[in-house]
Amino acid sequence: MLKRKFGDRSEWSRVIARKYNQSYLDTRDFKGFITLLKTVLVTEPLYVNYGEKKLCIVDNGYIWLQQFPLKKNHSVTTMFNANGEIIQWYIDICHKNAIENNVPYMDDLFLDLILLPSGELIEKDADELEEAYLNGIIDKSLYDLAWNELNSIKGDLSEGEFKLVNLAIQHKNILINE
Repeated sequence: MLKRKFGDRSEWSRVIARKYNQSYLDTRDFKGFITLLKTVLVTEPLYVNYGEKKLCIVDNGYIWLQQFPLKKNHSVTTMFNANGEIIQWYIDICHKNAIENNVPYMDDLFLDLILLPSGELIEKDADELEEAYLNGIIDKSLYDLAWNELNSIKGDLSEGEFKLVNLAIQHKNILINE
């Protein structure tokens, strides 16, 4: 079974105090849901390591904007620090984006791409995808879908054509001002 991840991240016990907002957009460049989680107070910061790089991705005052484009097989979480600077774009490859109990979600297909502001691109969790396929959690069609989507996004990113990255600040501002 695929892991379902909700935009409000209500299960996240690290976040003690939060502000949350969401909206549905239907524009020329984006059709789907956007969510914004501001971590007012956390139990402790969260760090990730990418080789030699150590990044703080959650602390007090951080913002996570998540974009759930409908009829697409990806979701993008843009992480902003307390100064409003983008830390990273985290692109989840997913089976689908939808809404349940008025909260957007994605059904995660394990593979991820991380884009750093420097332009560096990091592929993540290919081993989890392989394991899910070998253990029968996903079938060949979902396995192929995940790799095809990842490769398509990598191509779009290299050509500057992956619009969600460019829409992140605009989408954040929509939700902050609502």
